[in-house]
Amino acid sequence: MTLRRPAPPVARAAGQASGPRLTGLGGGLFCGAVMVLLGWLDLLLFDGAPTVYGVLFLPVCALTALWVRRGDLLTAPVVVPIAFTAGALSMADGDGGLGSRLMGMITVLATQAGWLYGGTLVAALIAIVRRVRARNRRRRPPVSPAPR
Repeated sequence: MTLRRPAPPVARAAGQASGPRLTGLGGGLFCGAVMVLLGWLDLLLFDGAPTVYGVLFLPVCALTALWVRRGDLLTAPVVVPIAFTAGALSMADGDGGLGSRLMGMITVLATQAGWLYGGTLVAALIAIVRRVRARNRRRRPPVSPAPR
């Protein structure tokens, strides 16, 4: 009969998720800043190709949902559409002032809704899975050594 010994601290640390732990505000700032940067890079390199922007949006959503703290998981699916909109400003056509720019932004959001919904779904699914795993981890009783 073998007894289970607790894992050494190095092994326990290796089993934990790596990466930064962002607050809800930090996750929103990260996602927003990256999407604005990607929007301008897309404009410079690919002349504002919406498909390139949408494809780049999906991993940013996943990273945001993975890096946000457990207590702030519900913010991930909320901040990613806001970040998508902030970054899409670079793709909005409009030369005639604020009204024209706003109309261009509405057009971008309407035509790229699939990417927007897909990224939001990715963030929501990751946040839900992380939340369920954290809840199950709390409910699990501690492992006691086997009787001799």
